[in-house]
Amino acid sequence: MADTRDYPLEKVRNFGIIAHIDAGKTTTSERILYYTGSQHKIGEVHDGGTTTDWMEQEKERGITITAAAITCFWSRTDEADKKDISKKYRFNIIDTPGHIDFTVEVKRSMRVLDGAVCVFDGVAGVEPQSETNWRYADEANVPRVCFINKLDRMGASFEKSYQSILDRLTKNAVRMQLPIGAEEALAGVVDLLSMKAYKNEGAMGDNVVEMEIPAAMMDDVKKYRAELIEKIVENDDQMMTDYLDGKEPTLEALKATLRKAVIANKIFPVYTGSALKNKGVQLVLDAVVDYLPSPLDMPPVTGTDPRTGEPTTRTASDSEPFCALAFKLQADPFVGQLTFFRVYSGSIEAGSYIYNSTTGSKERLGRIVRLQANQREEVKKVYAGEIAAAVGLKDTKTSHTLCDEANPIVLEQIKFPEPVISLRIEPKTKADQEKMGMAMKKLADEDPTFRVSTDTETMETLISGMGELHLEILVDRMKREFGVEANVGTPQVAYRETILQEAEAEGKYVKQTGGKGQYGHVRLRLKPLEPLDPEKKIAKNITREDHFEFINSIKGGVIPQEFIGPVEKGIREAMERGIVAGYKMVDISAELYDGSYHDVDSSEIAFKIAASMGFQDAAKAAKAVLLEPIMKVEVVVPEKFMGDVTGSLSSKRGSIEGMEERGLARAVKAKVPLAEMFSYTSALRSMTEGRGSFTMEFDHYEVVPPNVAAEIIAARK
Repeated sequence: MADTRDYPLEKVRNFGIIAHIDAGKTTTSERILYYTGSQHKIGEVHDGGTTTDWMEQEKERGITITAAAITCFWSRTDEADKKDISKKYRFNIIDTPGHIDFTVEVKRSMRVLDGAVCVFDGVAGVEPQSETNWRYADEANVPRVCFINKLDRMGASFEKSYQSILDRLTKNAVRMQLPIGAEEALAGVVDLLSMKAYKNEGAMGDNVVEMEIPAAMMDDVKKYRAELIEKIVENDDQMMTDYLDGKEPTLEALKATLRKAVIANKIFPVYTGSALKNKGVQLVLDAVVDYLPSPLDMPPVTGTDPRTGEPTTRTASDSEPFCALAFKLQADPFVGQLTFFRVYSGSIEAGSYIYNSTTGSKERLGRIVRLQANQREEVKKVYAGEIAAAVGLKDTKTSHTLCDEANPIVLEQIKFPEPVISLRIEPKTKADQEKMGMAMKKLADEDPTFRVSTDTETMETLISGMGELHLEILVDRMKREFGVEANVGTPQVAYRETILQEAEAEGKYVKQTGGKGQYGHVRLRLKPLEPLDPEKKIAKNITREDHFEFINSIKGGVIPQEFIGPVEKGIREAMERGIVAGYKMVDISAELYDGSYHDVDSSEIAFKIAASMGFQDAAKAAKAVLLEPIMKVEVVVPEKFMGDVTGSLSSKRGSIEGMEERGLARAVKAKVPLAEMFSYTSALRSMTEGRGSFTMEFDHYEVVPPNVAAEIIAARK
């Protein structure tokens, strides 16, 4: 690779493809690879031949499990000389999973991408995971283009799917195209902005050919074009004034204003077609070029200077100091561990040393590779705005910041959801035991939602994750990739504990022996933790994480400063052990407001034990309760099975929240405790003659009813 960048920053697009499971995301990615010339044949999900779904488990199940990074190059469809490199754009694409168990891949990808193509099923419209992904994109402020896919399917409706986007995701979506025909008769699309109709010709839809707009559609085309133009001109006062005076802006002016509005998340353009039938995909790629941002359009990335604690920024420029975020680790059987990173500023060469400002350590960057799913292309240097993977970084983990040591910056870490389900696991042989520890460490490094812990009472190993499928895949990977044979127990719910009211208690630990004694004395006040107001500044005497707040109200040296830390540590350890049934406690505010100490006998361990004792007494008085994960469940079944399905969900302590038509089927939405949903797949199959399907994702924690809590507590004893 040359010593200068081969593509200017304005011609780079970093975007993800996100969707609910089975909306056609990977099929769309395969078309993109084919049309951009990155591969010479189209792989299909149903025959296990796709490029982005390269893991054995992905091919067997026909689902995406791990986000795959792809680099490819695109010239607009109206570009005459497709071979002219100056007319090409570089796409760094991440194809993400749609299954809720692997939602971490979407969340971390959103953090490092500049834009996203949201794919929707033309029959189902917006589905539960579509909403979750949209929320992740909102949190990361990522501009989006929508693609209503599968319009060739029976029961597909562009208008119903478009309406579901307006109703459930955003009022700012706007039609950019109208389909010509539907289901089997899908023939092409009308571009409302340019007033041109297009169809795909050739065996693989390679050629995008202009055609006449059908006369029968002309009224709708004019009506929806007027709506589109109104939506665009609202974003520019001068353009709005001219438009109201009867002057229609030029196509170039409309596109320029629309681009600004999309980048500002004020408009979400909606396109349509069928990836499987090779219709409409190239026009979505043109939309990526026209409306999704380049790294230059994004605001500077903000972080903290570790030397001063002051906020600092980096702009997307090769001349700025180097700054990158490691967002994913992947064990590669050929080259070892790959560390995926997004470069926000500056550049880095293979073979140079890299500073990890999160840990304060330096590592040698052995090789840099650009990814094509599981294929690798080695490069000498990467620049601002690029996504690549490093070979040979040992101590860098997900969410670590890599930067120039002379100009350090620590970027905000990616926050990951807590696991909701656990399994007991044990190695079959002594040899497996050693391999299992290493395998679990590597898998936990790769996947921050996979946790390994030890049950303090039974000393058994527990693995925790986002769902049954998540853990099943991880156990399967242990066997195939690391050769670990293991016995696995039945799934267990990750219950939590909390308190419902305020309480105070005293913790006193006094131990007198022949020599020096032990003395620790604290008074604690506990109360349920309120959600943190983003505007609220945290005082210096408060330390706070998502589910715990510690307030030090000690004045006048009643307890010396060196014992305050051990008090907080004692409370945290007591929270890990729980009060009701031994589950971790969450959402508690603990205030240390009084106590005493002894000049000779007081020690860190004495205050730690006193704090633990005081916390346990206060938590019991504060009405400690069990919490259970409640899942958002959507069951899609033929209408004749609706009664059976709603009855079964109600019997599982579920609350039905709504029903809607989904093509020829019906979708039932409910909130159901996770504990009641184990083995629901087989129950649903037998109830619906194998014609029902369901998806579920974590929604929130809720207090367990007393009768159920009594059973859980009894089972733990």
